Amino acid sequence: MTTSARPQAAPGDGPAHDALASQDRTIAAYDNKARIRAIVGSSSGNLVEWYDFYAYAFTAIYFKDVFFPGSDPTVQLINTAAVFAIGFLMRPIGGWLFGRIADRYGRKNSMLISVVMMCAGSLVIAVLPTYGQIGVAAPILLLLARMTQGLSVGGEYGTSATYMSEVALKGKRGFYGSFQYVTLIGGQLLASLVVVLVTLALSDKEMIAWGWRIPFFIGAAAAVVALYLRRSLHETSTASTRASKEAGSMAAIWTNHRRAFLTVLGYTAGGSLIFYTFTTYMQKYLVNTTHMDKKTANLVMTAVLFTYMVAQPFFGMFADRFGRKTAMLLFGASCTLLTVPMLHAIADAQNPVLAYALITAMLLCVSFYTSISGLVKAEMFPAEVRALGVGLSYAIANAVFGGSAEFVALSFKEAGHETSFYWYVTVMLAIAFLTSLQMPDSRRAGYLQGDGTA
Repeated sequence: MTTSARPQAAPGDGPAHDALASQDRTIAAYDNKARIRAIVGSSSGNLVEWYDFYAYAFTAIYFKDVFFPGSDPTVQLINTAAVFAIGFLMRPIGGWLFGRIADRYGRKNSMLISVVMMCAGSLVIAVLPTYGQIGVAAPILLLLARMTQGLSVGGEYGTSATYMSEVALKGKRGFYGSFQYVTLIGGQLLASLVVVLVTLALSDKEMIAWGWRIPFFIGAAAAVVALYLRRSLHETSTASTRASKEAGSMAAIWTNHRRAFLTVLGYTAGGSLIFYTFTTYMQKYLVNTTHMDKKTANLVMTAVLFTYMVAQPFFGMFADRFGRKTAMLLFGASCTLLTVPMLHAIADAQNPVLAYALITAMLLCVSFYTSISGLVKAEMFPAEVRALGVGLSYAIANAVFGGSAEFVALSFKEAGHETSFYWYVTVMLAIAFLTSLQMPDSRRAGYLQGDGTA
């Protein structure tokens, strides 16, 4: 039994190599314009998926009262964060389900289904009655809508990461692959921007009463546009890989690619945790710990997310030039060293410009990972189990560590031990660094490379 993360096929090695060569010929058929259209089409759905998912995080401050009545604002935020985390717990199921669909029935079909489900979840939240209208049924229905969105996003990441990696031009895969996080962050940015605009137009009373619903209506409408764009995508998987008896098989992954699966779990745990700490949770951190007003915190995070988004292609090009493993090691080392001092500094940053600079600096370190996040995972699995391998391993680590980031941070704060959370993040980043030391160098080995070159 082998658990190696490295590809075993070499030129002339029979069916495995023939399938890889067939896939390479399919990808090679794309001209530059077709590649750009493919990236735009897949990215549009990715952006909408993440916009809808993060609209919840950015509006939770306003609707916490209408779904979770109470007198302690931190407890209310813990309740909304718990629902956010439960949405993440659906991701492993989504990663398995949509990964299996993508490997057996095609990447395109998987991406179409996921964006439809996200649209449905967002629309339900937009029209959901409040606790005052239907009692305890309101938070229960909110939970069910978040579970639907979590299932959808769980499938979206693995499939879109696989698709973008497969359609990318060899030698520029880091650059092309970075657009997954450009659109992922773009979804966050768009959600943040919409909330900023709505809060500028409405009073706090109006936001709490009905204004928080507007971002969810916008997300549902945008999903229809993304669905139209995705219908024109070309399929990147081949008939031979989809027909393989190992296609979408968890048993095949665990038997033949266990090391790859565990490696992805190892560095995704720290990567997801720090990503959500300095993006979605940071808005609440600025309000609850730094004591900024809500509108200022929203403006700061909008500026941060825009800078972070624009930086991704440059870090992707860095990885193309110096190697994915080098980038991953820089991510693990810098974030392990800087997390505790940076969180302390942000807590004391009364000046919004200083807060922006500190958060952005930290996220630039995270960019060594996020710019190539999907790519480094896709390179570790063969085509017949790629979407499942990428999606499920990411979803498990993301659900356990990323989705719980707000809940754990707020729980530590409620218990009076907020700084313990800083060290928890640091430990997970140290694990990510040690795991990255063990990952194969894609310049010498990687299933997407074919001939072993970068």
